[in-house]
Amino acid sequence: MTDTCRTTCPYCGVGCGVLFKPGASRPAEATDTPGTVAGDPDHPANHGRLCVKGASLHETLGDDGRLLQPRLAGRAVDWSEALAATAEAIRQARASHGPGSVAFYLSGQLLTEDYYVANKLAKGFIGTPHVDTNSRLCMSSAVAAHKRAFGADAVPACYEDLELADLLVLVGSNAAWNHPVLYQRMQAAARTGRRVVVIDPRRTATCDLADLHLPLRPGSDTVLFNGLLVWLADHGGLDRDYLERHCSGLEATLASAREAAPDSASVAHQCDLPVADVETFYRWFQHTPRTVTGFSQGANQSVAGTDKGNAIINCHLATGRVGRPGASPFSLTGQPNAMGGREVGGLANTLAAHLDYQTPGARELVADFWGTDALADGPGLKAVDLFEAIHRGDIQVLWVMATNPAVSLPDSERVREALARCPTVIVSDCVANTDTAAFADILLPAAGWGEKDGTVTNSERRISRQRGLLPPAGDARPDWWIMAEVAQRLGYGEAFRYRGPADIFREHAALSGAGNDPSAATGGRCFDIRGLSELSDRDYDRLAPVQWPVNDAFPRGRQRLFDDGRFCTDDGRARLVPIQTVWPGSRPDRHHPLVVNSGRIRDQWHTMTRTARAPRLLQHRSEPFIEAHPRDLARHQLVDGDLAVLTRQRQRFVGRVRASRGQRPGEVFVPIHWNRQFTPAGLASALMPAVTDPLSGQPESKHGVAALTPFRARWHARLLVRRDRPRRWRAEYWCHVPLAGCDSWWLAGTDPRHWLDDADDWLGGTPQLVMSDPAEGRFRAARLVDGRLEAMLLVERQPQGLPDLGWLEQCFLSEALGESERRALLAARDVAREDVGAIVCSCFQVGQRQIASAVADGADSVAALGQQLRCGTNCGSCVPELKGLLAELT
Repeated sequence: MTDTCRTTCPYCGVGCGVLFKPGASRPAEATDTPGTVAGDPDHPANHGRLCVKGASLHETLGDDGRLLQPRLAGRAVDWSEALAATAEAIRQARASHGPGSVAFYLSGQLLTEDYYVANKLAKGFIGTPHVDTNSRLCMSSAVAAHKRAFGADAVPACYEDLELADLLVLVGSNAAWNHPVLYQRMQAAARTGRRVVVIDPRRTATCDLADLHLPLRPGSDTVLFNGLLVWLADHGGLDRDYLERHCSGLEATLASAREAAPDSASVAHQCDLPVADVETFYRWFQHTPRTVTGFSQGANQSVAGTDKGNAIINCHLATGRVGRPGASPFSLTGQPNAMGGREVGGLANTLAAHLDYQTPGARELVADFWGTDALADGPGLKAVDLFEAIHRGDIQVLWVMATNPAVSLPDSERVREALARCPTVIVSDCVANTDTAAFADILLPAAGWGEKDGTVTNSERRISRQRGLLPPAGDARPDWWIMAEVAQRLGYGEAFRYRGPADIFREHAALSGAGNDPSAATGGRCFDIRGLSELSDRDYDRLAPVQWPVNDAFPRGRQRLFDDGRFCTDDGRARLVPIQTVWPGSRPDRHHPLVVNSGRIRDQWHTMTRTARAPRLLQHRSEPFIEAHPRDLARHQLVDGDLAVLTRQRQRFVGRVRASRGQRPGEVFVPIHWNRQFTPAGLASALMPAVTDPLSGQPESKHGVAALTPFRARWHARLLVRRDRPRRWRAEYWCHVPLAGCDSWWLAGTDPRHWLDDADDWLGGTPQLVMSDPAEGRFRAARLVDGRLEAMLLVERQPQGLPDLGWLEQCFLSEALGESERRALLAARDVAREDVGAIVCSCFQVGQRQIASAVADGADSVAALGQQLRCGTNCGSCVPELKGLLAELT
């Protein structure tokens, strides 16, 4: 494989086009770089841009750590035995306990073709309704809000609207870190007269773009937008003509809004905001016809997530700003194929092709199309309820695909208990060791990104091809193939005779047009790609990105929805929805006085099974952290860089504290990515109770509560060893950090240690170089074999004394150290070489000390730093941090 391949990034819902040119053979190690990656300049989502995660994809493709063979009860088996065991477990559960004893838990990392086969097999032929997806954790509140307002799970806007808008409102969206390419497009659209409002309790990197930041009280979003609707009504801001012709429910919705938010003073009090800032936002919204409101996890992951979405949509409907250039509500969430999964019925409360169980005739339509009499009768259990049913023993077989619920679901200890109790857990994954795989009775090696072939749908309804670039690792197979083989062994083979993903896609496209009448008053179902149902294999291979619907009316796709004022409700009118105030389910008390917010960080994705394979993506934030206001740190006798513990009941989260004036006092932020493969007490989900939105079933992952206490360590250390060395040490706190040339750990403990006596256990043998200063609490030891550095231990009394590892990492890449390098080992740095400091720019490995030096030499702007150091000139994600450093240093 030497030709450049056009494919799609597997991370967030932006759906960036990627150009990949593979090397001569597939990589063997995680550190190999088998080819080159670049943004696709012809892809309409990113126009050639990539964030640092996308630009590092080629660094994640090694076989090291991959699941390469099927495993049954811990032993390697061939596919025949594994498939037979999978089918038999499903057959026995179905026969003994009914079809509802089998459950599937899917993922937005699956391709649409995989998702389609999973839903067809589970709901259509096994007959279980219990098929849900990790999209429940990020998208489902937006889905429910869209369906209530528009009658369909349909995003009306497109990415171009983010650039065309004269007022861009971002609600609970740290786009600078979570959707960096969209953020770059927003940033590039800056012009005279354009304004940006960021609504978020935290001052995030995205606020660098803001003309106005509203750091509202967590959970008060519906109050703010109810108040906006009241303001619009009282100041002549409603589009009465649009409302009369295209909408229903204004009077009841406005009455409810007045009750919740009678005036701007009441709104300001409830939201903990200055009245002047609230009214500035309201005036800007009122007087700016081209307004886009992008809402994300900060709104969705709430006990009132659906209501927050509808409160935003209400204001857009009331002003006629839906589906117009530069004017729409816009859900900015999702994985690469969160939307594709919903198209095929990946959520437990839906059927395929955007059909619902509640829609008259929908179940019969899907059953007839599939040729089955076993289709589930009604909705299944949503994610949190599903795992509670597993805990109760109602589910006998659980099949998890391409996701890690032991880490991502709230109340993670109870989820782990549920997995341990389930009689048969089947896990399809491309990674051998995950927190969830540890509970698997049957492990099935799935093809990963770069190997599998199919389609994904991004957040603007754009279908793109994700193409295979490399042969599958080991015995890995595409997910659709695995399920089709199981279907054959269950006796359903005739319905699953697919030669490849093109066959599946054509069937999926045809089903989207079944019973879908575009001449109806509502225009039929929005999701309609029947125009792609007769693609040849060659045309499928060459399929260019296209936005649905794709049918006779829109043969080349449709950029925006609802611009004609026709919606997908029974009468074709949109619905304004009355919204009452529902506050967060968890409230601080004397035992748990702090509010805990959780979310993604710049260089990591989900539970790190892919991103942690690229060492440079761990350099910006290398361990779990707790971001808190300096006032809270002082109150708890903590300083920046200390270790601390957040506790909720019996659950603990240990992280490095980071002082941030962007945090509201009394609130902390923790990242969601770390898992027990990397650290024993770094699961953000352990701090979140299983509280969900009653309409969408989405967990309230933005509002836990906890107590904060210092981790009083006697010592702090960094350990570096060559890969694949057995671990013979123990520490109360540890965090694994893969580096390019070795493995490393952050370590800390409260027990006294005799480092000279214990050095052999830490280093895997006798050290040749030792430096000990017990009075200062400092110890350094290095073990070399035949001139090659094998292990290094650095101990300090305070973590701030530990050196940067950049130079030591390079020493591990050397087969034989020179005399000067050996002399420098105990200092942990080459005095003749610059110590770059903590990494700020992951793309070009630029650190804080380099930036400080450049500023001292006269670099007084981001552009000047970029010219001198290249930082900020690629993906742009570090630009807000560069601006912060400039402000601090000049």
